[in-house]
Amino acid sequence: MTHTQQALLMGGVLTAIALLAVFDVIPQEVAQYAPLAVVPFVLAQRGSGCSLRQQGRGA
Repeated sequence: MTHTQQALLMGGVLTAIALLAVFDVIPQEVAQYAPLAVVPFVLAQRGSGCSLRQQGRGA
C-alpha cells in the first residue's frame, strides 16, 4: 500500500468516526480519542527509516 493510499484510508476512517459522533452513533468521548488508537497502526505500517537510506542513496 502506498503512502497516498494509507493517508486516504486514515482520512476516511477519521472522517467516518467524526460523522458517527455527529449523528450520535458513538459517544463524543470515543470519537475524541479514536485518532490516538489509530497511531500505533500508522507507526507499524511505516517501517524503519527513509527509503533512500534503505537503497543506499542517503547522506
